[in-house]
Amino acid sequence: MARVTLDGVTKRYEDVTAVDDMNLDIGDGEFVTFVGPSGCGKSTTMETIAGLTIPTEGEIYIGDREVTKLPPKDRGIAMVFQNIALFPHMDVYDNISFGLRIRNYEKSEIDRRVEEAAEIVQLGGMMDRMPEEMSGGQRQRVAIARALVREPDVFLMDEPLANLDAKLRVHMRTELQRLHRRLDTTIIYVTHDQAEAMTMSDRIAVINAGKLQQIAPPLTCYNEPANQFVAGFIGSPSMNFVEAEVAGGRLEAENFHVEFDPSTTDGIAPGDRVVLGVRPEDIYLERTAEGIEYATELINARTDVLEPMGNEVFVYLVTGNDTETSMDVAAGEASDDQLLMNVDPDTQIEAEEDVSVILDRSRIHLFDAETGDALRHGLIDVASAESGTPERGVGDSD
Repeated sequence: MARVTLDGVTKRYEDVTAVDDMNLDIGDGEFVTFVGPSGCGKSTTMETIAGLTIPTEGEIYIGDREVTKLPPKDRGIAMVFQNIALFPHMDVYDNISFGLRIRNYEKSEIDRRVEEAAEIVQLGGMMDRMPEEMSGGQRQRVAIARALVREPDVFLMDEPLANLDAKLRVHMRTELQRLHRRLDTTIIYVTHDQAEAMTMSDRIAVINAGKLQQIAPPLTCYNEPANQFVAGFIGSPSMNFVEAEVAGGRLEAENFHVEFDPSTTDGIAPGDRVVLGVRPEDIYLERTAEGIEYATELINARTDVLEPMGNEVFVYLVTGNDTETSMDVAAGEASDDQLLMNVDPDTQIEAEEDVSVILDRSRIHLFDAETGDALRHGLIDVASAESGTPERGVGDSD
């Protein structure tokens, strides 16, 4: 195991900055996932750790050693790539042992390491198989075993599950978690799939445009996103965003308003422009909202598109007077008169139905309209909530 530290790492390609002043501290035995959209700099960041790319600025440490300019073979790392890249003319044993053989390890040591690695990834009895005789998941396990026999300080995995089918990806996610628990070694994992990041990681490093947006445990990124980008990227389906203006004790959006206690929102003043964020699971139909303690006033809406997902139904809502917005929703061009809501699959609801919904104020997020930085998570006074001060809920009257 080894600690990995990036101190001000920057990588430029002529006029393009792929990684911008990256500062990370990854602890011994930690599973950290780099996640972000394509082209955000996550793979380049990993390549600088691996030694495949030399940073323009900054320093990289693995353990107590600075490795910024060391070649990959001297860094104590092993990589598993998206493209499995097994030698097609070698059987499983020869593929796994190749790196040890070219380093002239003793035959007995090679056999020991290969046997241990094969047991860890459950390849027993397959040592004489050729890659073409194996499934995608089995070939990926061979690639992982080939990295394991190196007994590295750090494992680097660059989208290793991207080429597998959906069912196999879920299976391999579980296998990687078991592998990490068994080895208790440092793993740095790259993916654009936020579901992989949420389910496997001790911490997630969310990256966009070469900059680190937030590094925190998965549920912290989900429940307390550092900015609007993290809030929109982490979570599927994405968080709803609506522009609003602060007006005393109200947030005035285009088609509805949300009341709050202005004494509990330091740094937010009347006239400020903010972005209100609320996740689909925190929007409720009036008829199913019983027990929501911190409910907003009713919001009138009309259902547009329904997407049954089996365990839930995604309901696209239109809150304005213009109901001709289906094409915008389908194109992913959500506007301030559209909200996405999750409902139970047994809920009786139809397309083009007039409904009333509420938002859970304790789960509303506020972001600065200009910078996107998070201003507040939850529009209630935590102290008052803990002391039992009554808040207005569904069914309360003036």
